[in-house]
Amino acid sequence: MKVKFLCLSIAILFASGASAQKATKSTAKTSTSNYPQTVARPKLVVGMVVDQMRWDYLYRFYSRYGQGGFKRLINEGFSAENTLIPYTPTLTACGHSSVYTGSVPAINGIIGNNWFDPQLGRDVYCVEDKDVSTVGSTSKEGLMSPKNLLVTTVTDELRMATNFRSKVISVSIKDRGAILPGGHTANGSYWYDDLTGSFITSTHYMQQLPTWVNEFNARKLPNTYFAKDWHTLYPIETYKESTADDKPYERLFKGEKTATFPHLFKQYVNKNYSMMASIPYGNTFTLEFAKAAIPAEQLGQTGNTDFLAVSLSSTDYVGHQFGPNSIELEDTYLRLDKDLEDFFAYLDKTIGKGNYLFFLTADHGVTHVPGFSKENKLPGGGLNPKKYKTELDSLILKEFKVKDAIFTLINNQLIFDTDAIKAANADYSKIKQLSIDYLIKQEGVLNAVDVKNLGNASLPQELKNKITNGYNARRSGDVYIILDAGWYPTLNPGTGHAAWNPYDSHIPAVFMGWGIKPGKTNKPYAMTDIAPTISALLHIQQPSGSIGNVIIEAMK
Repeated sequence: MKVKFLCLSIAILFASGASAQKATKSTAKTSTSNYPQTVARPKLVVGMVVDQMRWDYLYRFYSRYGQGGFKRLINEGFSAENTLIPYTPTLTACGHSSVYTGSVPAINGIIGNNWFDPQLGRDVYCVEDKDVSTVGSTSKEGLMSPKNLLVTTVTDELRMATNFRSKVISVSIKDRGAILPGGHTANGSYWYDDLTGSFITSTHYMQQLPTWVNEFNARKLPNTYFAKDWHTLYPIETYKESTADDKPYERLFKGEKTATFPHLFKQYVNKNYSMMASIPYGNTFTLEFAKAAIPAEQLGQTGNTDFLAVSLSSTDYVGHQFGPNSIELEDTYLRLDKDLEDFFAYLDKTIGKGNYLFFLTADHGVTHVPGFSKENKLPGGGLNPKKYKTELDSLILKEFKVKDAIFTLINNQLIFDTDAIKAANADYSKIKQLSIDYLIKQEGVLNAVDVKNLGNASLPQELKNKITNGYNARRSGDVYIILDAGWYPTLNPGTGHAAWNPYDSHIPAVFMGWGIKPGKTNKPYAMTDIAPTISALLHIQQPSGSIGNVIIEAMK
């Protein structure tokens, strides 16, 4: 009986072992066959930054948008509705850098469009480079490169991930709008030259323009757009989302007596190409160049994932001149909506719907025009920062015997001449405190803080974080000025941006196409989360200074 039981047990053991071995082999075979042999990526990534686009523009003009532009983006894509800029000041160069690096000015070094360098004793432009030459023009507009950007971009990381087989092309009317998204290793970054009305580049990228760029420039499209003048797209009485035309707080075009439609530009044909940036056709022009780049550079057609970075600048120029509540601004977005519909249709045709990954965001928002705020009994106004410097220099000279103690006031920051203060044997900390005491008494100033002693400032932690994220020890100032809500540092008509407040920092972040799950979230996200999300979708390393998080809800 015992022998029979033992034999039965041995038989079961062998059977189990054979079955387990068979199952293991089967599982291994199944696992191997299901494992992807290549990394799944889209044919093309298209990143679009709409300069000065506040988040609310997605919905403020929604009823007037067509089906194929912004509505398609919102309905087919994924929108991170509560995306904010995590630093201050909110400026163009900072925004483009942070979108593409996933980092903040404290890390990527781009703290403004310009900043004052005490060691050089002068202002530095964010993408200036005197060691390169202009390509495509005799002007100096091409003396630019990304050398001031201290970290890599998602476009750089894509290039490195494919051993530089992937192509990166970037374009914008603004040089900084093209150069910073393109990163250090772009195959070509192109921006607009006011002298010639053409797109140019620098020797950082190439020694001569490609044939296709020369052919595009030869079309002289700015003349075509100028000849159209600027009439409203629809009857002017239908612009119900905007204030009446011709407000005293709107800036005039040169030669105009009133800020009213139509705005006439025929006189600029072959004469003043700088006006291209100031009209909505500047966006159309930029997108025409982007479309021309796709077949010419074979983007998305070589078996590698390529990247096309587009920044639309005219929205910013119009916003500065007329403000966010103007008919001009509404008309610009209605025209952009049609341009987007055309661009998406072109991508569908050339790359294939579902084969490209698209995202749209902004570099910053915009403050209401101070005159508009006053007219509507809202808080807000204009400041005079030049007055602050003059009066502070006088106070410091009287109190501490230091002449011209302040180098400059830039990017909402005071920068002191510490060498002059030291030479006068003056107390630097007391000079800073005197300046802070003066500033907080000025109308429109909420507070002023010693950046290096920020921990002891009586501020909400969120504001401290934003000031810290915007502070770079090599390039930033000593005292940061926080404005009251609705205030902007100018007394001139028009408006601008630079504040931490939602009107300047709440931006769209919408993804569409390859790898994207349609939907929305109101979970808080930051501008710095865009690059990590694109990196995750592409299975590449995040940029070298990235501090953002992946927006996982957007991913299939």
